[in-house]
Amino acid sequence: MRVIVAEDSVIMREGLCRLLEDAGITVAGRAGDAPTLLAQVERGEPDVVLTDIRMPPTHTDEGLRAAREIRDRHPGVGVLILSQYLETTTALRALSRHPRGLGYLLKERIADVGQLIEAIGRVAAGGSVIDPQVVATLLGRRRTAGALDELTARERTVLGLMAEGRSNDAIAQRLGVGGKTVETYVRNIFMKLCLEQNLVDHRRVLAVLAYLGQ
Repeated sequence: MRVIVAEDSVIMREGLCRLLEDAGITVAGRAGDAPTLLAQVERGEPDVVLTDIRMPPTHTDEGLRAAREIRDRHPGVGVLILSQYLETTTALRALSRHPRGLGYLLKERIADVGQLIEAIGRVAAGGSVIDPQVVATLLGRRRTAGALDELTARERTVLGLMAEGRSNDAIAQRLGVGGKTVETYVRNIFMKLCLEQNLVDHRRVLAVLAYLGQ
């Protein structure tokens, strides 16, 4: 797998590259700003781009805008957006346009190499990835309004895993239950939250996040 890393902090960028290389992933390019990132993607289309949200010159949303352009021009390239801070609005906005092959993780997840590599693999395969803390925050926000009160504790757990972008099989493995059991949980969740059933994973994520982000 070929990955381009875009991060303006040299220490963070080189650290990420070292982690990826140690995991057997080819680092196809390094960028410290959005224009360099876009040029590198044009020169040699990678499998995945890892990009910080905030990059020079304004350190606002250059990375996010670059991610959108990459997804527009190179739909086969997965993009994993990294953020120093929890920004639920940014996460929802990022996924609303190109849910397939797009992910949003907090930088603190980098310490868990296995989780980082798993997220890269999922966006490379066209899946969606949402940081668990974003999901937990959205779930908590909706619960204060009483919207999720009808869900059982296990259904809320399944909902959180769904919103992270995990398939029914992945949820079953995480919870140690059978696939049919997860299907039942999912049907109950859709019914209780009045969400239309949809077998396409990334659309399911969008539906759940749209509900949670209201």
